[in-house]
Amino acid sequence: MTFVLGTSLPSGWSSSPLKHVTTVLNRGSAPDYADDGSVRAVSQAANQPSGLDWSRTRFHTFSGDPRKLKGYLQPGDVIINSTGTGTLGRVGQFMGSPDGIPCMADGHVTIARADHRALHHRFSYYWLVSQPFQEYVYAALVVGATNQIELNRERLGEAPVPLPSLEEQRRIAGFLDAETSRIDHLMEKMRSQDELLSSRRRAVLAATCRPEDRVVRLGYFLSLVTSGPRGWSDYIGVEGNMFFRSANLWRDSTEPKLTSVAYVEPPSSALAESSRSTIHSDDVLVGITGANTGWVCLANQDVVGANISQHVCLLRPSRLVSGRWLAYLLSSPLIQDSLLGSQYGGTKTQLSLPDLRDLKVPIPELRKQQSIADEIQHQIIGIENEKGARARQIALLGERRQALITAAVTGQLDVTTARPAHDHGL
Repeated sequence: MTFVLGTSLPSGWSSSPLKHVTTVLNRGSAPDYADDGSVRAVSQAANQPSGLDWSRTRFHTFSGDPRKLKGYLQPGDVIINSTGTGTLGRVGQFMGSPDGIPCMADGHVTIARADHRALHHRFSYYWLVSQPFQEYVYAALVVGATNQIELNRERLGEAPVPLPSLEEQRRIAGFLDAETSRIDHLMEKMRSQDELLSSRRRAVLAATCRPEDRVVRLGYFLSLVTSGPRGWSDYIGVEGNMFFRSANLWRDSTEPKLTSVAYVEPPSSALAESSRSTIHSDDVLVGITGANTGWVCLANQDVVGANISQHVCLLRPSRLVSGRWLAYLLSSPLIQDSLLGSQYGGTKTQLSLPDLRDLKVPIPELRKQQSIADEIQHQIIGIENEKGARARQIALLGERRQALITAAVTGQLDVTTARPAHDHGL
């Protein structure tokens, strides 16, 4: 009986090191990037879980026969991201460029070109994305530490590949192409529904702006506007006081994001400057730099007492303003457009404290703020419950997709008798 990565294979199946069933197993080469060129360079960023994202490719300056390039890609080539935490091991497949321009892999991507005499290119793709192989990547194929990790080519070459007959490989690949396509279609429909829910949320938030309310400068109704002290990222450690960063903001929620919490242990000489930027209950926190600019959070008990980073602005409402209402107001489409728009029609990626103080906003009296916030909260809870249900469904479909791939490429599922996905309630 043949075993591959702890799984027994069916009778008649064999296995082989990857290097013996590929004709190419090498990294690409460093491109000479240009705004335009004769060759497209495919990087790790372009190799996304959903497939190759051609908008993330760039051009390589080259003259001559592109087939002679190290890293030249042929249809059917499997590409594997080979450096860096978070992306290493991600597998894609090149089936040709959208515009016919020749393509190459850059030096951070490994090409695995199946030897068609022994290995079907789609079967090889599905094996490399299967759960056993992906777990094996980090368990045995990675070298280096922290963000300097990379895929070891020699170890990758020794990685085992299950080998049914070529006819069976084609049958398994065809089955998986059909079944994963059905699952992907369902997942895409659910993501589209999720986008509709996000649109509904924006429409609900628009109700914070009423035409009858007086428009005033926001700074008049705030008792504190500040960002965190500079340089505190140098003090991040595993213990200490919670450090609220822009990474703790959500795009479509005013709840704090606590999946990436950091802590700081500043020296005693730096503690005095932290008192002003310590979070109180009902403070409103706004991202002011980078991709998270304009994202809004209402402080709750989970983050009270935390220090904020220099990339976050803390707005402390006066007694005339409800923090919950203010968080909804700043998240509303009208105010977001006012905050992030520029006179040149672009989008700001940085806000200043004066930008927030000088913001002109409609402010009703306090009781009306609270009433509006109650109604918005009620509707948003319903929307977020629906989004949570969609997210769970998408996760379950993703798990089923992976389980189906793993079972098929290891022979645990007989694809000649397996029922199609829609017969399983999908």
